[in-house]
Amino acid sequence: MLHLSVIQHTQSEWLGGIEDHLEGRGIRFGYHRPFTTGGKLPSVPTIGDGLILLGGGPWGSKTEGSVLPTLEQEVRLARACLMLDKPVIGFGLGAQILALAADGARAASPLVLKIDTATRVEDDALGGLLPGTFPTVVYMRDVPVPPSYARILATDSEGKPSVFSIGPKAFGFAGNPGVRRAMVEDLIMESDDTPEDPGPVLEAMGDLAVALEDALVPIMSGLVAAFGFKIA
Repeated sequence: MLHLSVIQHTQSEWLGGIEDHLEGRGIRFGYHRPFTTGGKLPSVPTIGDGLILLGGGPWGSKTEGSVLPTLEQEVRLARACLMLDKPVIGFGLGAQILALAADGARAASPLVLKIDTATRVEDDALGGLLPGTFPTVVYMRDVPVPPSYARILATDSEGKPSVFSIGPKAFGFAGNPGVRRAMVEDLIMESDDTPEDPGPVLEAMGDLAVALEDALVPIMSGLVAAFGFKIA
């Protein structure tokens, strides 16, 4: 049975709506919480069939004083997955880790919470299943800088990468496509370090719930197909 390892960086960010899509396909997953007492990262042999790196809330990969404590270990872990041709997905901070693992970089940026529209720039992105346009909710400090050989699959309203791929089985997303409003509310309550004036974004997320769920359906179908998973 297929099994994915999921690394959390905060208590509040999880797979959200992605859980339903994995469970519906019979794909198991397990969370690793290195920030908790006794929590630790998976080792390369125990990752299973793929790795998912979640966002980090107020944690980043560049800004002084906010760098994720396990950043270097996770970059090495993601790089090992790339070398072993194991699927990797990174959301937010996870996309920064993926970019670094692929010899890309990251740029310092303040913590932001925003709703944006991603536009597909590669017709065959995710086997043609990535929607032409779709909403994305970004809660992130610092930003990924994919390596020059990466494929930019979608861009945001400023023309910056919203979805990119490293080879055929590794994908970085600026926002978690399975995000739910309650997840963002919990992220805000979890830390004193929060985005400025989150109220309007939270209110708008209520109106976006259906659109986010609709976009997630083809995104997950495209990811599963790209990974070559054989679903019984």
